Amino acid sequence: MKGAALVFVGLLLGAAVGLALGTLTPVAAASAVTLARPVGRAWLAGLQMTVLPLISAMLVVGVNDASAAASGRIARRAVVWMVALALLGAVVGAVVAPALLALVSPDPRLVDFLRTQAAPQAPAGAALDGFAALVPSNLFAALAAGSVVPVVVFMLGFAAALTRLPDERRAPVLAVARGVAEAMLVIVRWLLALAPIGVAALILPVTVEAGGAALGALGLYVAVLLAVYGVIAALVYALAGTGLARFAAAVLPAQLVAAGTQSSLATLPAMVDCAEKRLHCPPAVTGLVLPLAVSLFRITSPAQYLTMAAFIAWAEGIALPPAALAVAILLAVVISLGAVGLPGQASLMSTSLPLVQSLGLPLEPLGLLLAVDFVPDIAATAANVTADLAVTARVAAAEGGAHEPPTGPPSS
Repeated sequence: MKGAALVFVGLLLGAAVGLALGTLTPVAAASAVTLARPVGRAWLAGLQMTVLPLISAMLVVGVNDASAAASGRIARRAVVWMVALALLGAVVGAVVAPALLALVSPDPRLVDFLRTQAAPQAPAGAALDGFAALVPSNLFAALAAGSVVPVVVFMLGFAAALTRLPDERRAPVLAVARGVAEAMLVIVRWLLALAPIGVAALILPVTVEAGGAALGALGLYVAVLLAVYGVIAALVYALAGTGLARFAAAVLPAQLVAAGTQSSLATLPAMVDCAEKRLHCPPAVTGLVLPLAVSLFRITSPAQYLTMAAFIAWAEGIALPPAALAVAILLAVVISLGAVGLPGQASLMSTSLPLVQSLGLPLEPLGLLLAVDFVPDIAATAANVTADLAVTARVAAAEGGAHEPPTGPPSS
């Protein structure tokens, strides 16, 4: 059984036990909650301890890799489109998700329970007391305090400065950064192997106290996330620049492969085929843009991080200040571009944790959202592949090298 499915099974088992104990044996339920709560929190804290080292190292590596990859005109155009579309996806997540969640009132039992159990966090937008607060006066103090935004600002500046050094000076630093990232990923994989237990321990107290409202809220999260992905996909179709019907027909084979594999990398051959034979992009463009897109770009990632944050704020009854959301949008784009190389669940937890933390939101619900991620992941992969092909079509058009399409339907 795949890891994501095992985590979902852990969620279901923990929820079933919590519901049964809460209904049938309140005394045993209290004992079970006392045992489960520290287990879930310890598992989540283990993930949290890897976040800042991992994100810092990935940003250094990602910025330098992107700088090297974007050395040519075609690559620069592609990177500009990727950043613009990632920013668009983040805005969609920040706007659409809260708007949809506002249509449904959270169960008061769930709100009360989460508010009483959440670990203390800095208030949302605390980093925005002044523009200068975004720049750390002491990096180590920011690291010790878990202040995500100042750390990211410093690491971006450090990574950009590193690109200006000669290769012989830059290479050892990048080697250390890659080593740190890989070591943190080993720890994350160890912790994710325990995810079924950790998630079960997180959901059990929630279902004991809030009953089925917790499962209903998770179902709402999945529905909202799918709606956000749908809006992003519609915008990508509109921005592809090849005509809506033609683009939809051209990318369909790649979307089917993406849905089946849930991997953009595994879909790369199908994307190349669609780009060259159906969108009539020249091989010089597809051979550069598509591998670059798979390496640097997932349009749905920033939107997912912001949807997760919006859901937690909704479940906690917290209103997010617009200024904090504006910073979160930029942070989501930066983190997503720096962490595309991370595998599946490691990527979701390691990148969503700092964003949620930067907004002053409690981290406990993140483990539960991880457990249901495999459900919308099919739609996310299809949307990512669609955006990769849209970027390729746009760059091909800008290069003026696309072949003239035939008058009939796209070739198979």
